[in-house]
Amino acid sequence: GSGQTAVVASVASEIHPHLNRGNTKIVYASNSGGDHEIYVANVDGSGQTALTNNSTDDGNPTWSPDGSKIAFEAYRNGEADIYVMNANGTGQTRLTTSADFDGMPTWSPDGSKIAFVSRRTGGYRIYVMNADGSGQTQLSNQPYSLRPQWSPDGTQIAYDAETHCKISVADIHWSKLNSKYSRNDTLY
Repeated sequence: GSGQTAVVASVASEIHPHLNRGNTKIVYASNSGGDHEIYVANVDGSGQTALTNNSTDDGNPTWSPDGSKIAFEAYRNGEADIYVMNANGTGQTRLTTSADFDGMPTWSPDGSKIAFVSRRTGGYRIYVMNADGSGQTQLSNQPYSLRPQWSPDGTQIAYDAETHCKISVADIHWSKLNSKYSRNDTLY
């Protein structure tokens, strides 16, 4: 469309952009220093700041709904794990410890949960956990479930179900009594 503006202009690869709720900041991954690190900038491109700095790739950053935290995937232990940090880059905390890929995090609308993709049971499947990393529970059964996205009310997660070349939606039923998720996958 018209009015497109390059927010970050460099020869580096800038990927996985995510705007904060107020549309004032953008978080993204850039390999301007060699490997991909997490950066934040104002939406006009000013104030670019590296939030991570290590010798492995970090990517897929996403803002918490209140803008105080950023979840992201990091390859610091061989395979990707989910980390959370404060919006200024401090307090980086590893939430998953699977020997296989855990990535593509996305916050629930209320910020209490994070959905993510994991390969810990074979194919890529959608998991949900509490924002502190506890309660990790498999949600999808399709072996290539990718790119989870929460519904605005937090009751459903849409995701790619690539083995069927379809989009799938899972209903989330959270019970505080038994701390279990149940699901009702619908393929479209």
